[in-house]
Amino acid sequence: MSDPTLTTQCCIAGGGPAGMMLGLLLARAGVEVKVLEKHADFLRDFRGDTLHPSTLELMHELGWLDELLALPHSELLDLRFQIGAHLLTVGDFRHLPTHARYLALMPQWDLLDFIARKAALYPSFQLLRRTEVTDLVRDGKGQTVGVRARTPEGPLEVRASLVVAADGRKSTLREQSGLKVKVLGAPMDVLWFRVSRRPEDLDPPLGRFVRGEFFLLINRRDQWQCGRVIRKGGIESVQARGLDAFRADFSKSTPFLADRAGEVTSWDDVKLLTVRVDRLRTWYQPGLLCIGDAAHAMSPVGGVGINLAVQDAVATANLLAGPLLARNVTTRDLRRVQQRRELPTRLTQRAQVLIQNRVVERSLQGRAFNTGGLPLTLRLLQRIPALRRIPGRLIGLGVRPEHIHSPAAPPLH
Repeated sequence: MSDPTLTTQCCIAGGGPAGMMLGLLLARAGVEVKVLEKHADFLRDFRGDTLHPSTLELMHELGWLDELLALPHSELLDLRFQIGAHLLTVGDFRHLPTHARYLALMPQWDLLDFIARKAALYPSFQLLRRTEVTDLVRDGKGQTVGVRARTPEGPLEVRASLVVAADGRKSTLREQSGLKVKVLGAPMDVLWFRVSRRPEDLDPPLGRFVRGEFFLLINRRDQWQCGRVIRKGGIESVQARGLDAFRADFSKSTPFLADRAGEVTSWDDVKLLTVRVDRLRTWYQPGLLCIGDAAHAMSPVGGVGINLAVQDAVATANLLAGPLLARNVTTRDLRRVQQRRELPTRLTQRAQVLIQNRVVERSLQGRAFNTGGLPLTLRLLQRIPALRRIPGRLIGLGVRPEHIHSPAAPPLH
């Protein structure tokens, strides 16, 4: 007996920001779309939290910004970092030509649940949870015509005019495709953990480079999501020093949270994010397109990963909704998506690698920055506040911000 088979116009592997946003926009345009998500829900620890003004502006274009911002979140009007004794402001969002001139910190699962609720209003959208994509289905000419997946009920095959791989940095479909990857590298990994937040806590700088230690602090209202940046592959040496030493390092670098270091009770409370910076040389094959982290894994520098993924989704919907509705998606159409999104990806990764090498790696080596030792760019940003608008725009909007031009079909009511 053959495996059950479903058919659709577009099959999207992965229910992250890229996959869910693309599924929503294609369904809004009237395209039949199925999103395959391997988990039962979106509740994943230590996913990214940052929603940049570019993403918030897209929600305004859809008419949902106020509804999204009614969900619990915190807001950053600028980006501040502490490097040694220096408190630095490196980006100002207050002057952006957007309706939300700040960076919103919101748990990713809240964003994805919000998008899923909106997408469910459209009759051509279907989200298949607990459905893990395992392989591509190809025809006799080698063109992708669908995917195979694993579900609690057994194997499943989904046939589609277009398969979109949006299944993250460890993309199964990218691996199965054989598409070539250019690895740019990263000198660090991140250890994520959390401690409680109290109402009287003030918002500290987002990042703290102190005594050779680099910690990130993200306000999640009732807790601090904390990230310790370590040298690439350095988790074993951190663990070898013991949990007491880990807590002591946190207390020294963030003394205002020292009384909460004991909330990290075991290494099970600490999750490793292996940082990768890479991109596909070609994002597509006949019948297959990669977007988001599956096409380009981003560094956590700038927190732009979610927003690049969402921008990819918007560009993909803008360019492919018409061909999908006409049931005539060509390789040329897929190439246009890469041509649209490759330059922003390249320039963003170039900036991330520069910061990794000039600031992050130097800090991890324990080389202190004195006043004269700060990079010239950072010194200028402190002396001339108006210059902070430039990184604010690059971080907040990106190199080529997308706007929604895909058509809108009426939702169900």
